[in-house]
Amino acid sequence: MDKIYINGGKPLHGEVTVSGAKNAAVAILPAVILAQDVCRVENIPNISDVTMMIRILHQLGAKITKVDENTYDIDSSTINSYVVSHDMTKHLRASYYLIGSLLARFGRAKVAMPGGCNFGVRPIDQHIKGFEILGSTVTLKENAMIDVEAPDLTGGLVYFDVVSVGATINLMLAAVKAKGLTIIENAAKEPHIVDLANFLNSMGADVRGAGTDVIKIRGVEHMHGCTYSIIPDQIEAGTFMVAAVATNGNVLVKNVIPKHLESITAKLIQCGATVEEYDDSVRVIGNGRPGKCNIKTMPHPGFPTDMQPQFATMLSIADGTSIVSEGVWDSRFQYVEQLAR
Repeated sequence: MDKIYINGGKPLHGEVTVSGAKNAAVAILPAVILAQDVCRVENIPNISDVTMMIRILHQLGAKITKVDENTYDIDSSTINSYVVSHDMTKHLRASYYLIGSLLARFGRAKVAMPGGCNFGVRPIDQHIKGFEILGSTVTLKENAMIDVEAPDLTGGLVYFDVVSVGATINLMLAAVKAKGLTIIENAAKEPHIVDLANFLNSMGADVRGAGTDVIKIRGVEHMHGCTYSIIPDQIEAGTFMVAAVATNGNVLVKNVIPKHLESITAKLIQCGATVEEYDDSVRVIGNGRPGKCNIKTMPHPGFPTDMQPQFATMLSIADGTSIVSEGVWDSRFQYVEQLAR
């Protein structure tokens, strides 16, 4: 599709059901490699990142059955390669999660540096630091390939210099089969970190403390298949919530976990909206022109960086001057010149 035509100027009304969380899906799908068994993963969002990750698993040798639009059976026992080429990774930033799971499975992972969203510099130094503490040798090849080798992963104390969602996930994937205890300090606390931990534990791992800044992982020798449903996507939910307020609408957003939306909800209420929370849904009601508010993105439980563009767009029509500060990624205001046109 080259163009999307929008006939705007109308309040949004009705109900919408939120998909499974993309950030959880692209971490959980590489984790199935650890089971060497069949995993059924439900509530998988139907998006390109998931399609690409499924394709990579298939190219590595996994047997994959699409049960329905959002459910896959994945048999990872037939995976026979630890090499992921640039052709597989160039459009998917999250493909670097395959390093942790392949390293735990085979003792080695050769993965081309990934592509994906362009948010400026996204170094992987914290990933490398963690792998080395677990006993890995890390080599960066000239062809943008990272080669990580550790015949015997051994647990250790990993303190991240900065909070990193990607490094936290990669170390969790590697450590679940490492010998002994791994402690990750200054860990990321996002909901999809907790979801990954729950999935790993469903396969027989021993992961504790996810959702706090200290995660403890005691390695196990064997992991098994399981059936698991991915959490709802907080960013998709938040986007619909902002759209309701921006258009002075009334929208019921279904299949959500309200606790995951607390920072978004608080700011919408500050802007003058009404937000009604239920067990697994929220109703958002716009009350005229949004009011001003200031936001600064922070690691969870702070305001999510992935909601920053949506809020900035809404605040462009708000009453008064608002300040939006980005505290997670550089180069994340590239869209602003389009708003100014």
